[in-house]
Amino acid sequence: MGLWTPDGGFDLIGMESWQPNGAGEERYSMSSMTMGPVTGQAADPSERSALLFWMIFTGLSIFAVVLLWRFGLIRLMLTSDRTYISSVIALLYVVTCGHCFLRTRAIAREGAAARRCRAALAAPGGSKALDARATSLPRGLVRDHIESLVTKAAAQDYRPVDQTLLLRTLADRLRGSNGFGAFVSDTLMKLGLLGTIIGFIIMLAPIAGLDAADKVAMRSSMGLMSDGMAVAMYTTLAGLVGSILVRIQYYMLDAATQRVFSDAVVLTETYVTPVLERQGAEMRGAGINGAGTPS
Repeated sequence: MGLWTPDGGFDLIGMESWQPNGAGEERYSMSSMTMGPVTGQAADPSERSALLFWMIFTGLSIFAVVLLWRFGLIRLMLTSDRTYISSVIALLYVVTCGHCFLRTRAIAREGAAARRCRAALAAPGGSKALDARATSLPRGLVRDHIESLVTKAAAQDYRPVDQTLLLRTLADRLRGSNGFGAFVSDTLMKLGLLGTIIGFIIMLAPIAGLDAADKVAMRSSMGLMSDGMAVAMYTTLAGLVGSILVRIQYYMLDAATQRVFSDAVVLTETYVTPVLERQGAEMRGAGINGAGTPS
C-alpha cells in the first residue's frame, strides 16, 4: 500500500505474513519505505524531435531510392521518359527537401528558445525579465512577441492586454514559407498529369496514318505507342509519389510549428499577461493612494 506524503514523496507500506505465537495470538509486522518527491516527466517532447523525424523520414526515402536504383527501375524510368518530366519532378523534389530541412531546423530553434524563455520566466524572480522589455530573454520569435506585449501594455497604462492580433502575427511569422510545401505538392501532381497527357498524345499520334497492310509501319507504330504509354505511366507515378512524400514532410513541419505556437500561447497567458496586469493594478493602486494622501 502506498501513501503520498505532504512534501510530494511517496510512502510505501508493506505488510508481512503473520504467524501464530504460542499464546494463540497472531502477530503482524509492517515495513515502510519513503521515497523522495516524484518528478514529473515533460509532457511534450523536444522540438528537436521534429528535425529527428525529418532525418529519419529522409533516410528511409534515400534507402528506397538506392534500392530502386540498384534494381534498375530509376534508370528505366529516366531513359523511357523522353519528355524529361520525371527528371524535373525529381529535381524539384530534392530542392523541396532542402527547403523543408531549413524550415524544420528553424522551427526546432524557435522551440528551444521558447522553452528557455519559459524556464527563465518560471524561475524565482523571473518576472523581473519583463522590466527591461524582455530583452534579457533568449532571442527568437517568442521573445519578440513578449516584447510586443510589454510595449503594448506600457502604451495603454498596463490595462488588460488583448493579444489576439499579436498572436496572429506570431502564427504568420512561425509559419513563414511553410506554404511552399503545398505549392510544390500541387505542382508535382500537375506535372504528373501533364506527362500523362503528353504520353497519350505520343501514343495516339501514329494511329491516324496507320496502314494495317504495312507490317513495318505497324511495328514502328506499336513501338511509338509503347513509348507514349511509358511516358504517361512513369510521369504519373513520379508525380504522385513526389506529391505524397512532400505532403508527409510538410505535415510534420506544420505539426511542429503548431506545437511551438501553442507553447507560446501558454507561456504568455501563464507568465506574461498576469504579471503585466498585476503591475497595472499596483500602479493604479499607488496612484489612488497617492491622490488620497493629504499634503
